[in-house]
Amino acid sequence: MKRFLIVFSSLLCLCLSAQAQRRDSVYTRSEQFKWQKLIAPGLLMGAGVAGTLSPWYQTEVNENIRDRAIEMRQRYSGGKELTFDNYLQYAPFAGYAAGMLSGCGEHNFLEQALTLGTSIVFTAIISASMKELCGVERPNKANRQSLPSGHTDTVFLGAELVRLEFGPWWGLAAYSTAFVTAFMRIYNNWHWTTDLMAGAAIGIFCANAAYWLLPLERKWLKLDSKAAPSVRASALPYISPTPYGSSYGMSLALRF
Repeated sequence: MKRFLIVFSSLLCLCLSAQAQRRDSVYTRSEQFKWQKLIAPGLLMGAGVAGTLSPWYQTEVNENIRDRAIEMRQRYSGGKELTFDNYLQYAPFAGYAAGMLSGCGEHNFLEQALTLGTSIVFTAIISASMKELCGVERPNKANRQSLPSGHTDTVFLGAELVRLEFGPWWGLAAYSTAFVTAFMRIYNNWHWTTDLMAGAAIGIFCANAAYWLLPLERKWLKLDSKAAPSVRASALPYISPTPYGSSYGMSLALRF
């Protein structure tokens, strides 16, 4: 846990350093660092870690909810696991990519791509490190990599990216898929409630951290200069008849 806190603190200090190097133009709404943005992920992570360390919470809450989920799965799906959450976790990313290709949002294509890549790297590093360091056993006894939930940090990362880039209404739709995905991790007996809280905290924090670092990345890559390349993207679906039926596809055009 100490190593995780060191990684987390280092990332936060890097974000604050990036914010200190202000550029000529004003930060966008999503790039502005405000301590209030740390409240939600901080509370979620604190609750997740505290619940994991509490024998009372593990017995009275985690195991109780696990038992209820098993009963629910037996009643509604005959005890079978429903695996659509393996795909649903990526739905917000699909929405974010669609917005990138359509030219929507606060930022241009390159900045959105930078933010997406940075946030994914941050989430992968923090989530993998925490799994190895904490060693919490899954409720189905599959392994000792339960905390945090990888599905949950992925889907909440995508949902927060959508909210920050495209606004609260699109964010509401993305967060709906995030809560369904999180619920299914308990329904399928893969995670405890504490895993979901920690996963959501990581996803939300890393999405914001990527935007806080964007001014620094913009400076490194000289995207502020007039010579910075502009990229426009467009996608066009098509249907083409063939002797064996119709083929479907999509053409992608990038203009530099």
